[in-house]
Amino acid sequence: MCLGIPMCVEKIDGLMASCEAKGIRRQVNLFLLQHDPVTVGDFVVVHVGYAIQKMTSEEAGSAWALYDEMLIRADEQSEPITDE
Repeated sequence: MCLGIPMCVEKIDGLMASCEAKGIRRQVNLFLLQHDPVTVGDFVVVHVGYAIQKMTSEEAGSAWALYDEMLIRADEQSEPITDE
């Protein structure tokens, strides 16, 4: 399964953007969104270093809420390893 990560564009330099999500910053390639201009403050879906789609801040928030819920559920279901 592949996940696209919602990130906020902080700075743009040509076809590269500095993006942030939950305190993590990454350089993201904007090549695939040349037809849909991206500006600082926009949210984009990032997959393997490429912005593949623009999204609203509400969509980004919903995606992160879902990802956070998945992490909580996964943590609840994991069992500690014991030497029994």
